[in-house]
Amino acid sequence: MKREADSRSASWRALARGQASDERQGTRDDSLSFGLYVHVPVCRSKCRYCGFYSLPADRVDAPRLVDGLLLELDRCERTGFCTAYIGGGSPSSLPVNDLLRLVQQVRRRCLPAAEFTVECNPGQVDAGFLEGLRTAGVNRLSFGAQSFLARELELLGRGHSVEQIGAAVTAARRAGFENVGLDLIFAIPGSSPADWQASLDAAVALNIEHVSAYSLSFEPGTVFEAWRRAGRLAAVDEELDRAMYEWTIDRLERAGLRQYEISNFARPGFECRHNLGYWANRPYVGIGPAAASCLTLDIREGGRRITNDADIERYLAAVESGRPAPAQTQVVSPDDAVCETAVLNLRRRGGIDLAEFRRRTGLDPMRIFADPIERYRAMGLMEVTDRAVRLAGRALPVADTILCDFSALD
Repeated sequence: MKREADSRSASWRALARGQASDERQGTRDDSLSFGLYVHVPVCRSKCRYCGFYSLPADRVDAPRLVDGLLLELDRCERTGFCTAYIGGGSPSSLPVNDLLRLVQQVRRRCLPAAEFTVECNPGQVDAGFLEGLRTAGVNRLSFGAQSFLARELELLGRGHSVEQIGAAVTAARRAGFENVGLDLIFAIPGSSPADWQASLDAAVALNIEHVSAYSLSFEPGTVFEAWRRAGRLAAVDEELDRAMYEWTIDRLERAGLRQYEISNFARPGFECRHNLGYWANRPYVGIGPAAASCLTLDIREGGRRITNDADIERYLAAVESGRPAPAQTQVVSPDDAVCETAVLNLRRRGGIDLAEFRRRTGLDPMRIFADPIERYRAMGLMEVTDRAVRLAGRALPVADTILCDFSALD
């Protein structure tokens, strides 16, 4: 444990040195613009499909948790984050004063023009709550809508109504938010194409700037997975899942929400900059139980991935005693960093920018991935220009299978 703690402390010192070096040179390379993610593992109640680490709010000492998050944040000497994202869980499950304490300290560590997102449950916000977030420096909201059908919300175990989704978006506008997104889930057990189309139409009618749309998956340890094993719930068949996904792309793009990543759609200029950092394989710092940090400062040298343990009590005991949060460290080799960059880039609709990839890795993707690129191009699943390599539109429903062929170098 001592060695792990020393490694973690050394990593934070390396981040600070990296920032000092950036500032001495007077320029900041995009690949060294860090994002900050803060995980608030608290929910009103656990959704039946959710595999993320979180606990019900009545089992968490919220002021103590926020104090702990701020202690870990203080250990990170880096400032000047270009994006910040407070997610969960559901950060809006925290008492408003505690959430605002967290928001204010995160805002202090960000660049003036940073994108700053907070995830919210539509049933937990009102005008005063959202005005407080806006005043404290939050400039982007992500509402976990998931569905616009009451029976689907009940099945999912969501703690809000259909009406509360629209009310939350209206309150956000009144509070001054000009960048609002919704998360939606398709292929919910028992749903039909008409059900999903109704949810998409309702989302479009709210005139929001961003939509994330995910196919429901049965995650280990969830209620849904237990119900499936017991025969109480069945997954939507693959053909229907694919049809729903293709309808998503068509409906949202017709509404002006351009697909910029496999599962994400935005009006031009409203793409989530924080998530774009992930898909560019840029470094980021994770704060909180179960949060991950990616410390790959130079892809050509590899890096480290540090993941905090998913245990609130152990986390708080450590940070309160002045020790680093208990975590697991994974060494990322240069080859792995190159492959991760390719896979993440290919999730973007723009794909791999050839010049950027060569600049950041020192390698030519057309050479090191020649076999899969040529194979999938011949199948009509990949498009190649003099500037980029990207998945063809018809490849998107099977993207995960294709990306596996870019996960290792021969």
